[in-house]
Amino acid sequence: MAVVEAAGSDLWASFRTRCARLIGRGDPEREDEALERLDRTAAVLAASADEKEWDRQREAQAHAWRGEIASLLESLQAERDELMAGLDALRARDGGEETGGAVSGNTFRGPVAFQTGAHSTQDCRFGTAG
Repeated sequence: MAVVEAAGSDLWASFRTRCARLIGRGDPEREDEALERLDRTAAVLAASADEKEWDRQREAQAHAWRGEIASLLESLQAERDELMAGLDALRARDGGEETGGAVSGNTFRGPVAFQTGAHSTQDCRFGTAG
């Protein structure tokens, strides 16, 4: 579900890179294949025409990625604990890299509220500057 939740978010670029690296486990070809599958997931979700279709695709993609991760875990022996720790860190968005979100290329009209922060800390301000 972490893949689906990250797709299309501000964290996607960092998430997809770390996820592919984790799945590839040092094999550049496997990492490239994982990047392609991750990009297809993001594209399918982005192309969903309405909320019902998006929900359907979200479940289908989450199911596919659960299978992908389960197969990967079954194929490992000694690396299993290391991979599980990596998956936990990825899901928690704590992979050792800067994970702060960023807003880029957006247009806002009217009142806007931005929420920023980490570890459930937020600073919300409403109203006009003055």
